[in-house]
Amino acid sequence: MSTGAGPRLASIDALRGLTVAAMLVVNNPGSWDHVYAPLLHAQWDGCTPTDLIFPFFLFLVGVSMAFSVVPRAALPAARPALVRGVLQRAARILLAGALLHALAWWLLDLPHYRLWGVLQRIALCSALVGVLVVFARPAVQWIALVLLLAVYAALLLAADTLQPLLDPASRLDTALFAPWVYQWHPDSGRGHDPEGLLSSMGALATTLLGVIAGGLLRSGRRSALLAVGLASAVLGVAGAGALPFNKALWTPTYVLWSGGLATLLLLVAHILVDRRGWPAVGRRFGVNAITVYLGASVLSVVLGATGAWARAWQLMRDALPTQPALASLLVACGFVGAWWVVAWWLDRRRIYVKI
Repeated sequence: MSTGAGPRLASIDALRGLTVAAMLVVNNPGSWDHVYAPLLHAQWDGCTPTDLIFPFFLFLVGVSMAFSVVPRAALPAARPALVRGVLQRAARILLAGALLHALAWWLLDLPHYRLWGVLQRIALCSALVGVLVVFARPAVQWIALVLLLAVYAALLLAADTLQPLLDPASRLDTALFAPWVYQWHPDSGRGHDPEGLLSSMGALATTLLGVIAGGLLRSGRRSALLAVGLASAVLGVAGAGALPFNKALWTPTYVLWSGGLATLLLLVAHILVDRRGWPAVGRRFGVNAITVYLGASVLSVVLGATGAWARAWQLMRDALPTQPALASLLVACGFVGAWWVVAWWLDRRRIYVKI
């Protein structure tokens, strides 16, 4: 029985890298007033291509655990060290997210500090799911996934309303964390955070689905991986009438829909990259994913605070006066291109920064 980490698959690194690149594109338009519709989140209910990016990343966090954590956990004596490693890495990511928000609050003169965020959610999911999979066999992982989805669905369906700011996730975040949430309306005393506490139940389910999919991939069960992907997506669509897709609430149907698509994409990438030898496009981003995301986020704050971002946008807008949305997209693509050079340089020198 092997107790070492599973083989590193180029397809997983490639998918992770493409996901990070997509994050940078949608998070850094030249101007938020000029963005193509598919590059925006749904205002509330619904699911645009942009709404798939973050769940894909969390799904891949789970897939990576299936290759890095689960095989080592087969040896009981190794589990305490594994748990410490999982929690320490999650703590570093959490600290990075907190410091990033502190920098933005300070340099951009924001009205309040935000506690939750993308890195904070990654840290939470990495910690809780990571500890679970150290001890839980696949059958228990499935039970945990079903329980998360069922309990969260019951909470949402029992609510009086799922309208913005009045939904149970927003009310809980407001009660516990106001005004340190993403949206805060002091006049009404209401707020909302798309990466808040209650909606993290859905995010945890997404990460756990990634672990399960990664386990199937690691064991070579491609037919089962296809079945899980198709079943998840179909169940998500079937349940959307009762509980709509909603990224801000990370609804169970949204988990199933995005997770099903991510599972199918993982299978396709594995066949094309790992088995047929197609180029692992995006791999350079993927092997330094958190580092690139964090570095790009810090730089975007600095560029915004100094006015350099506004000047870059104005130059591109002047070059394309009749196509502002295209100009905005080109600024974002230029930003991603600059970070691809950084990722290429790091990979070329075999520098892999693990936060």
